[in-house]
Amino acid sequence: MDIDIFIEEGLPGCPGEEWLRRLVEQVLMALGTEPGAGLSLALSGDERVRQLNREFRGLDEPTDVLSFGPRSEGGGEPFPFILPPEGPPYLGDIIISCPQAVRQASAQGHPVETEIAVLLVHGVLHLLGYEHGDPESERAMKEKEAEVLGRVKLE
Repeated sequence: MDIDIFIEEGLPGCPGEEWLRRLVEQVLMALGTEPGAGLSLALSGDERVRQLNREFRGLDEPTDVLSFGPRSEGGGEPFPFILPPEGPPYLGDIIISCPQAVRQASAQGHPVETEIAVLLVHGVLHLLGYEHGDPESERAMKEKEAEVLGRVKLE
């Protein structure tokens, strides 16, 4: 699998790169993605994620996770990826606000690793075309999230 991990410096409470890589591999396997499929994952601060949310979604507010790939959120135009003609697919990019994940984990009473896993699965599902704009699609996405999280081992 072609997985790129970036962790912004100075973010307390974020899991390490190797743990994140194992998590991404497990999530992609649990979802049955094509062998060798790739993505990039960035853990950033609140301000960077807010800036991206404002720039790409027109929402000047913080959020916990953003996905950028062949299918954009909200049914918008696809992002223009230039892919090689053969080989495994590149799914896209996921950006998680680590400080927001830490706050949400604390509020939910579970470890930050659990929250990062929830956000990663949510982001990957968006890359695969899942949405939650109406009750039926939201239910289908939540069910798929629960299924995948049930197959992931958070060691």
